[in-house]
Amino acid sequence: MRNSVFLEPEIRLYDDTSISLSHAWERIRIPIIVPILQLALYVCIAMSVMLFIERVYMAIVIVCVKCLRKKRYTKYNLDSVKEDLEKNRNYPMVLVQIPMFNEEEVYKLSIRAVCRLSWPSDRLIVQVLDDSTNDVLRTMVEMECQRWIERGVNVKYETRNNRNGYKAGALREGLKKQYVKDCEFVVIFDADFQPEEDFLWRTVPYLLDNPELALVQARWKFVNADECLMTRLQEMSLDYHFKVEQEVGSSTCSFFGFNGTAGVWRIQAVHDAGGWKDRTTVEDMDLAVRVSLKGWKFLFVGDLSVKNELPSTFKAYRFQQHRWSCGPANLFRKMFKEIALCERVSVWKKFHVIYAFFFVRKIIAHWVTFFFYCVVIPATIVIPEVQLPKSIAVYLPATITLLNAASTPRSLHLLVFWILFENVMSLHRSKAAIIGLLEANRVNEWVVTEKLGNTMKQKNSTKDPHFGADNGNAYDALCYLQHALRKRSYFYIPVTPSNGFLYNRDRLHGNIRP
Repeated sequence: MRNSVFLEPEIRLYDDTSISLSHAWERIRIPIIVPILQLALYVCIAMSVMLFIERVYMAIVIVCVKCLRKKRYTKYNLDSVKEDLEKNRNYPMVLVQIPMFNEEEVYKLSIRAVCRLSWPSDRLIVQVLDDSTNDVLRTMVEMECQRWIERGVNVKYETRNNRNGYKAGALREGLKKQYVKDCEFVVIFDADFQPEEDFLWRTVPYLLDNPELALVQARWKFVNADECLMTRLQEMSLDYHFKVEQEVGSSTCSFFGFNGTAGVWRIQAVHDAGGWKDRTTVEDMDLAVRVSLKGWKFLFVGDLSVKNELPSTFKAYRFQQHRWSCGPANLFRKMFKEIALCERVSVWKKFHVIYAFFFVRKIIAHWVTFFFYCVVIPATIVIPEVQLPKSIAVYLPATITLLNAASTPRSLHLLVFWILFENVMSLHRSKAAIIGLLEANRVNEWVVTEKLGNTMKQKNSTKDPHFGADNGNAYDALCYLQHALRKRSYFYIPVTPSNGFLYNRDRLHGNIRP
């Protein structure tokens, strides 16, 4: 009885507060919240329709290209070009640049792969552009270069006293060297890329056969795609970029964004466009747009892939996505007027670059995913006065999602996880795009994507002696327990019944059972 007397005022206070909040919500919901949400819904529907049309258009182009076998790179007669080269021994001088920054885990992989490229040794220069701040690591990289010099490879090891311009600055300084003046083409590989030996034979002949070509771009092949769930989901997004976006751009208007690596440039075209610029964090896209505005053409070779590594830690992936989302938006802001007023390219090409390439793919795609799917649609459930058509809420998103996922058939069973992952990342990407458009504080933030390197070594390793036919799960559990007792910050992510991985902030410990 005594307790009820003391509790009664609290209950009344709670009821009064609840009633007052309810009345306040009713007063602002109809006159304020509903109109704002209705306007947001109309804007999001418009953006969603734009994205839907773009995705359907690219799907139609891809189907036509595949059914009619009209891929541009298949139209070239490379055999005659190769025969002419071998007969006349008139090989062009090729420069291969490997920019790197504190790449301890992977520098040997890229240098070894590039030095093994099949091309006359007197017509090939390998330029290692090392911006590392670790003196010990610099010495190690220089020693690796010296080892290949002793084997007869023309390797040039270049360093700078500063990191002005980051990657763009290093590439720009590399092209200024005296020995580069005789080079006709330049190939760029990031430090984690491993080209096959015949890479130059499968790319350079395109440039020799067509003097209007400025760039030949190869596809990426991810060596650690099966490492964990996060890398599998990344593969789904990037496969769409290469198999659809790049192929469509190459097939329709000979333009697409240079991916910063695994591409061969005609040096004359690079100089014609003003060389490398460091005004944004997407120097590769910047150069591609400027070269295209000069009238040069690009070619994407979809059947040529180069091995590389996906970010396998969320921290590395987050920094990468910030750069990839912020940079294009900032470049769009800087180059919109230049693209619109350019007289050397067709109206169709200008429309493609401004509307499809920049506005829809680099900005709208991020905003639709976050604002529409994560904010507006859930809000319409709470506020029933705002009606959302079923076709807009279900059919358009489903079509867009399926068209994206279709480029990676082996991962279709992960579609739900991919949707959740993309929705989570959409906040980060949308924020980065806004930062780029407004040129806010982090607009020029550059963090080199962390590479682990040992994932590639594990792919070629033999059977782990710890694993038997029946004791794999027990061993995984023991490893997890061991690291837990040591109080280290590891994440244990089982990907398949045969693979398990332990992560910490800097290293990856993988156990792969054959």
